[in-house]
Amino acid sequence: MTDQPSTIEIETAPNPAYAVILMHGLGADANDFVPLVPELRVAGAPGVRFVFPNAPEIAVTANGGYVMRAWYDIASFDGVNRRVDEAGIEASCATVRALIAEQNRRGIPTSKIFLAGFSQGGAMTYAAGLTHPEALAGLIVLSGYVPAPGFIDSRFEAANRDTPIFAAHGTQDDVLPIQLGEAARDFALAKGCKVAWHAYPMPHSVCLEEVEALRTWLDERLE
Repeated sequence: MTDQPSTIEIETAPNPAYAVILMHGLGADANDFVPLVPELRVAGAPGVRFVFPNAPEIAVTANGGYVMRAWYDIASFDGVNRRVDEAGIEASCATVRALIAEQNRRGIPTSKIFLAGFSQGGAMTYAAGLTHPEALAGLIVLSGYVPAPGFIDSRFEAANRDTPIFAAHGTQDDVLPIQLGEAARDFALAKGCKVAWHAYPMPHSVCLEEVEALRTWLDERLE
């Protein structure tokens, strides 16, 4: 049984028909993207439940063993190359599946659940989303990357080949160079996935134009 992480929940209307599970980046926490909800302006029918889970606190090798919230350990940063802990990715994928199952129990089918994330949370969106056995409503990757292509290759589920993906990255990102985002986009496209790609002149952050594009993309998928 996977331990459920602590979460923050925001519902835009009673009895929401959709859910967005949004994972924060390395060293952040569940509060990080709560301010995004009003910016997306999805209030009203059909209603969306935003779920912001906290990653566990672990020692991150690449940060000198400093303990912080992380979805998996990173052994080293080297420009566009990263060595990551696949066992940690697998454990966090199990956590995401448990969060999806919880929404199922509360009346929201997997087909109406979006996985989303920023930075390392975006990496987890690719890892958990493309390996989930049931079709999701969509994947939202903000300044993210594919953390372990072989991990996804060996577990890829055709159920999510047609799941729409919104992916955005900053051209001035000096934390996760845009080449990582582009490589992730190309990886998903090679799997036959449908990726809406957006690049913005911003650092490792989120900008207004990106939020507006995401709002439009999300609105088209909320019936």
